[in-house]
Amino acid sequence: MSEVNENQPLGTPTWVDLRVPDVASAKEYYGRVFGWEFAESELGTMCLLRGRPVAGIRQGEGGWTVHLATDDCDATAKVVSAAGGTVDEEPHDVGDLGRAALVTDPTGAVFGLWQGRAFPGCRLVNEPDTLVRNDLVTGDPAGARAFYPAVFGFTLDGNPDLPEFDFTFLRRPDGHEVGGIMGVPGDASAWGTCFEVADTDATLAHAGVTVPVDDTPYGRSAVFRDPFGVELSIIARP
Repeated sequence: MSEVNENQPLGTPTWVDLRVPDVASAKEYYGRVFGWEFAESELGTMCLLRGRPVAGIRQGEGGWTVHLATDDCDATAKVVSAAGGTVDEEPHDVGDLGRAALVTDPTGAVFGLWQGRAFPGCRLVNEPDTLVRNDLVTGDPAGARAFYPAVFGFTLDGNPDLPEFDFTFLRRPDGHEVGGIMGVPGDASAWGTCFEVADTDATLAHAGVTVPVDDTPYGRSAVFRDPFGVELSIIARP
């Protein structure tokens, strides 16, 4: 278990929220799949595990969006623009919870920026039914590998465990791994969201889906779509 009580370092995935047209149906579905409870806030519907926020749900379109931490949302948004990205939603206050922006990288992947104030983001991570990682899948890995280090100071590292894939780890300046870039020729660019689970097969049964399950060096994983067509990943780690 990892409990988060303060703002994360620059570039760390710190919050995820889901934008769907039917929030009530999403609450019913994700409550069944992950055992979440829910409460309303200035960020929309908070998904709670043991009373702590682990994700959000909002009315709209776009699926899961990862928000990367920053101590200065306005300054980071300017760096995004200077590095070739675009600012889709300008930095704005979310009550006293924090300051947010929505941006798109030069490869076309959308992500958020979050400057926490009263709210640092996900309060629980890296345990069953919480966020465990985010990876960017893109047909332009070279563009992504140039952009994210320029904005967040990431260093790049190869993955010897999976040499058959074009995969690059993203690491903060302190060496901590925060995600990765997966190059897939022809794919549109998008940040993926992966939740840890205690039992991959049982979670798929709760979700009511039958999909391939992969045993990887990192755990038993699967990718599926929710009733809105939104893709997400789950993994039961050893």
